[in-house]
Amino acid sequence: MISSHTLEDCQLAIDHFKKYNAGFLTHFEWGCYDNDHNAYAFIEADSHQQALLAVPPFLRNKARAIKVVKFSPAGIKENIHSRNS
Repeated sequence: MISSHTLEDCQLAIDHFKKYNAGFLTHFEWGCYDNDHNAYAFIEADSHQQALLAVPPFLRNKARAIKVVKFSPAGIKENIHSRNS
Protein backbone atom coordinates (compact mmCIF):
# COMPACT_ATOMS: atom_id res chain seq x y z
CA MET A 1 0.00 0.00 0.00
CA ILE A 2 1.12 3.51 -0.74
CA SER A 3 -0.36 6.39 1.22
CA SER A 4 0.51 9.74 -0.31
CA HIS A 5 0.33 12.91 1.72
CA THR A 6 1.52 16.47 1.43
CA LEU A 7 4.25 18.07 3.50
CA GLU A 8 1.48 19.80 5.43
CA ASP A 9 -0.39 16.53 6.02
CA CYS A 10 2.74 14.71 7.20
CA GLN A 11 2.58 15.69 10.87
CA LEU A 12 -1.22 15.27 10.87
CA ALA A 13 -0.79 11.67 9.68
CA ILE A 14 1.80 10.90 12.36
CA ASP A 15 -0.34 12.54 15.04
CA HIS A 16 -3.40 10.55 13.90
CA PHE A 17 -1.51 7.26 14.24
CA LYS A 18 -0.14 8.25 17.65
CA LYS A 19 -3.57 9.22 18.93
CA TYR A 20 -5.77 6.50 17.45
CA ASN A 21 -3.58 3.53 16.58
CA ALA A 22 -0.01 3.91 17.81
CA GLY A 23 0.79 0.22 17.28
CA PHE A 24 -0.03 0.48 13.59
CA LEU A 25 2.37 3.38 13.05
CA THR A 26 5.27 0.93 12.87
CA HIS A 27 3.64 -1.03 10.00
CA PHE A 28 4.47 1.84 7.67
CA GLU A 29 7.81 2.96 6.25
CA TRP A 30 8.01 6.69 5.65
CA GLY A 31 9.87 8.49 2.84
CA CYS A 32 9.33 11.94 4.35
CA TYR A 33 12.95 12.53 5.40
CA ASP A 34 13.89 12.21 1.72
CA ASN A 35 11.13 14.61 0.61
CA ASP A 36 9.02 11.66 -0.59
CA HIS A 37 5.78 12.19 1.28
CA ASN A 38 4.50 8.66 1.01
CA ALA A 39 4.00 5.97 3.62
CA TYR A 40 4.55 2.39 2.43
CA ALA A 41 3.19 -0.77 4.04
CA PHE A 42 2.74 -4.46 3.37
CA ILE A 43 -0.63 -5.40 4.80
CA GLU A 44 -2.49 -8.70 4.63
CA ALA A 45 -6.10 -8.04 3.74
CA ASP A 46 -9.00 -9.74 2.00
CA SER A 47 -9.60 -6.81 -0.35
CA HIS A 48 -8.23 -3.47 -1.47
CA GLN A 49 -10.96 -1.73 0.52
CA GLN A 50 -10.02 -3.60 3.69
CA ALA A 51 -6.33 -2.71 3.25
CA LEU A 52 -7.19 0.96 2.84
CA LEU A 53 -8.76 0.98 6.30
CA ALA A 54 -5.18 1.07 7.65
CA VAL A 55 -4.82 4.61 6.33
CA PRO A 56 -6.19 7.56 8.33
CA PRO A 57 -9.59 8.57 6.93
CA PHE A 58 -8.47 12.02 5.77
CA LEU A 59 -5.77 10.44 3.56
CA ARG A 60 -7.65 7.39 2.25
CA ASN A 61 -8.73 9.06 -1.01
CA LYS A 62 -5.03 9.54 -1.93
CA ALA A 63 -3.91 6.02 -0.90
CA ARG A 64 -3.48 3.06 -3.22
CA ALA A 65 -3.79 -0.60 -2.29
CA ILE A 66 -1.76 -2.79 -4.63
CA LYS A 67 -1.81 -6.58 -4.63
CA VAL A 68 1.75 -7.88 -4.80
CA VAL A 69 3.03 -11.40 -5.36
CA LYS A 70 6.41 -13.11 -5.21
CA PHE A 71 7.67 -15.04 -8.19
CA SER A 72 9.97 -18.02 -7.98
CA PRO A 73 11.91 -19.46 -10.93
CA ALA A 74 10.13 -22.82 -10.58
CA GLY A 75 6.65 -21.35 -10.21
CA ILE A 76 6.67 -18.71 -12.93
CA LYS A 77 4.40 -19.30 -15.90
CA GLU A 78 5.19 -18.49 -19.51
CA ASN A 79 2.71 -15.65 -19.44
CA ILE A 80 2.70 -14.08 -15.99
CA HIS A 81 -0.27 -11.91 -16.88
CA SER A 82 -2.56 -14.85 -17.53
CA ARG A 83 -4.96 -15.35 -14.61
CA ASN A 84 -5.54 -18.98 -15.60
CA SER A 85 -3.51 -21.33 -13.41
